[in-house]
Amino acid sequence: MATQSTAAQREESLVSLPTSPVGYVALLAAVITGVAHLLLGVQVLGFSQTMGVLFLLNGLGFLGGSLLYVSRYWRPELYLVAAGYAVVTILAFFAVQGVGPGAFYTRAGDLNPLAVVSKAAELVLAVLAVYLYQE
Repeated sequence: MATQSTAAQREESLVSLPTSPVGYVALLAAVITGVAHLLLGVQVLGFSQTMGVLFLLNGLGFLGGSLLYVSRYWRPELYLVAAGYAVVTILAFFAVQGVGPGAFYTRAGDLNPLAVVSKAAELVLAVLAVYLYQE
């Protein structure tokens, strides 16, 4: 049985980790917002099945994109797809919740920390994805 060279093994590997700290921060932001959407989706399912399913699908989209990012199938143009996906999610949030700081509060008047964290992570992801594309 012949042994493969290290270069050939790397080429065959499905995993390809980010090459810069900025890539790791973008990955972390995508995972954070993905998990936040899954948690929110479970909560929202209690009063709106449609919205709950949309939250769950969005969370799976961010986590799926994260897996794609650390795979050998990632291509530079996908940075723009990631940025667009994050921006569309932010815009959809404000379209449903209304524009302004009040969008981050529940109907009971409590601040929704998952909404704040997920939108902040999406903004970081969008900015860093454009940066990584230009790099």
